[in-house]
Amino acid sequence: MSGPIRNPAPRDASASELVRAGDHFVGRFTAMAGPCELLVDTDDLGLARSLLRTARIEALRIERKFSRYLTDNIVHRINHAGGRPVRVDAETAHLLDYAATCHEISGGLFDITSGVLRHAWKFEGGDRVPAPDVVAEALAHVGWHRATWADPTLILPAGMEIDFGGIGKEYAVDRAATLIRDRSEAPFVVNFGGDLHAWGPRRGERPWGVGVDDPARTGEGTLYRIEITRGGLATSGDARRFVTWQGRRLGHILDPRTGWPVDGAPRAVIVVAGTCLEAGTLSTMACLRGPGARAFLEAQGVQFRIV
Repeated sequence: MSGPIRNPAPRDASASELVRAGDHFVGRFTAMAGPCELLVDTDDLGLARSLLRTARIEALRIERKFSRYLTDNIVHRINHAGGRPVRVDAETAHLLDYAATCHEISGGLFDITSGVLRHAWKFEGGDRVPAPDVVAEALAHVGWHRATWADPTLILPAGMEIDFGGIGKEYAVDRAATLIRDRSEAPFVVNFGGDLHAWGPRRGERPWGVGVDDPARTGEGTLYRIEITRGGLATSGDARRFVTWQGRRLGHILDPRTGWPVDGAPRAVIVVAGTCLEAGTLSTMACLRGPGARAFLEAQGVQFRIV
């Protein structure tokens, strides 16, 4: 069997496509502003189509609920509450608890309120950096310690925002993987924009092979091939979002204490852990530690690569 097998779906940017690739199926759709894939090691077309639909529906659900770009979800209500208390549901409370824990164990480096710094920085590959007063103005609205969080109520001072960012996408990967595991015993990989969760081995006890792009040749070359059987993989780095300033390449991961890109951060950090959310959190925390990234990851006892 060859060629695309299109699932019945609305004709929009998130419509899905399913193709046969050797001994497995590959399903594709768009969500969370990027390409999403589901690889399923099965010969059952109906099963592959059903699991792709499951992954797509869950990705779109989480995007609708937690994207800061939408105006009719819980994140928008929190960010536009003007200092008033907002009562949240159990799923949102779970992510807020997770973010609060990350903030605490990182000494404040991991901060979901630092997204407002995007108003100052535009990482488009050029050489423009914001003026110090622009950074200072944005930085005045950063700091999870200023929030009051007591499940189920969150109070953010007026002008502050939360942005689940990578947490949301990595959570979506793990959620989709959980739903797929509940529906089938077939080996699979959920891959949302390079953040993934594998559940296998493939037939013949083979691992899944993951190619990691060379940050110096984005989209043109593979730097590493990592084999994974079960667990999550995530990458953080400056391959696609950066500015060049005074001869230095500054990546998009910002220090919430200074409002500037982390000094001495690795070009890329790839982490394999039990879940995609764990892998993504550790890779981001490593980048936030700059030159201390390697020592931090060695202490976590996880598989990783640093560029």
